[in-house]
Amino acid sequence: METKANKVQSTLLLLFFIGLSILTLLPFAAILLASFKPSSELLRFGLNLKIQPELLTLSNYEYIFTEGKRFLVWYKNSIFITLLFTVFSIFVSSMVGYALAVYNFKGKTLIFTLVLLSLMIPVEIMMLPLYKEMIFMKLVNTYWGVILPFLATPYAIFFFRQYALGLPKGLIDAARVDGCTEIGIYFRIMAPLMVPAFGSMAILQAMHSWNNFLWPLIVLRTEDMFTIPIGLAGLLSPYGNNYDLLISGSVLSVLPILVVFLFFQRYFISGLTLGGVKG
Repeated sequence: METKANKVQSTLLLLFFIGLSILTLLPFAAILLASFKPSSELLRFGLNLKIQPELLTLSNYEYIFTEGKRFLVWYKNSIFITLLFTVFSIFVSSMVGYALAVYNFKGKTLIFTLVLLSLMIPVEIMMLPLYKEMIFMKLVNTYWGVILPFLATPYAIFFFRQYALGLPKGLIDAARVDGCTEIGIYFRIMAPLMVPAFGSMAILQAMHSWNNFLWPLIVLRTEDMFTIPIGLAGLLSPYGNNYDLLISGSVLSVLPILVVFLFFQRYFISGLTLGGVKG
């Protein structure tokens, strides 16, 4: 039975996390409230939690969906790039991680060591050679120029490798006896067992792609190819600051990632836990 001391401890812990959640949500609440205020009010008082019903308006959102055609184009670009990147990145990284965990081949240790070493290299160091590569491949100002260089991300490969180490190897041997090919074993038997890993990594990869700013800024040239982070950053300039559009656009930019998280949340904790404890 739970003792009185344990009940008190659980209650205090619950209150602590409730308070922490409220503090975490306060900035977003301020931005959400500011998105319904005119720009003049934002310039006078900045972000605050003061509710003034007479000042609240939907004009910012009406402008985005009627006059703000640039924003809708940026939104479409971000969704398309994030969708492609997440799907292909999970596909490539999971197969590489699975191969490193299940098969024994010459150079396996070296490849895994290189994967670990690449985790220590800042992405910014690789920007120049990657950009020269995109120029050579004629992928500048294209969706694939943003997506291809980071399809096989080291942390995703490491995560899937750790997760695959815990898969039952007996199923692989049994499938081979039944005449199943290695590709068939992966897609028919092992991939369904890795669904929690796919779900948790889908959240992380989608969030990384959606919020990515530096690399798309380098590769993309024209405004009709910009993503949400680049487009919103461009609203602030020495010649004028569109804070109303910036804030309302920022609120809308949260929605896709929120949807992805709600869809995959049941796999998130189990995937990270199981993938992190395998040795």
